[in-house]
Amino acid sequence: MPLLIVIALMALPFLEIWLMILVGQQIGVAWTIAALFALSTAGVLVLRRAGTTTFREADRAMRTGQPPKGSLLDTLMLLVGGILLIIPGFVTGALGALLALPFTRPALRWAFTAWAERRIRRLRDSAEAEFVAQGGVVPGPRGEPRAPSGGRVIRGRIVEDGTPDQPGGTTA
Repeated sequence: MPLLIVIALMALPFLEIWLMILVGQQIGVAWTIAALFALSTAGVLVLRRAGTTTFREADRAMRTGQPPKGSLLDTLMLLVGGILLIIPGFVTGALGALLALPFTRPALRWAFTAWAERRIRRLRDSAEAEFVAQGGVVPGPRGEPRAPSGGRVIRGRIVEDGTPDQPGGTTA
C-alpha cells in the first residue's frame, strides 16, 4: 500500500500536466489558465473560511467552557481540500472540491470513519501478543495468554559479567 501511494504521488504531476495540455487544446490556453487560477482562488477562500470558523469555534468553546462543536474531521477535510484546490491542476482541484463541498463531506466522513475503524481493529488484534520480559512472560493487553504460534523456541541464559562499559557487558 505505501508503495502504491508513492507511485501515485510520483505520477500525479505527469497526469496534471497531461490534463492541462488536453484541456488547453479543447478550451484554449487562456481559459485553462483562468480555470486553474479560479481553482486556486477557491482554495484560498476555503482555507480562509475554515481557519476563521475553527478559530471562532475554539474561542467560543474557551469562553463558555464547553467542548467545541462540529467535527474535527470536517475541519481537517476542509483544510486538506483547500490545500488541494490551491495546488495547480485539475485532479488535485477535483479532489479538493470533493473534500471542500458540504454535500460530499458526509459520505467521505462515513468512508474514512469505516476505514479507520477497520484499521484500528486490525492493529489492535495484531498488538495482542505476549512479550517476553526478564523474569517471565507478560500477557497481551487483555490479560489472557495467547496460544503458541508453533515457532521454534531457543532456550538460553543471560550471563552478566559486571562490566557495563565493555562490549558484551550489561548496562542495566
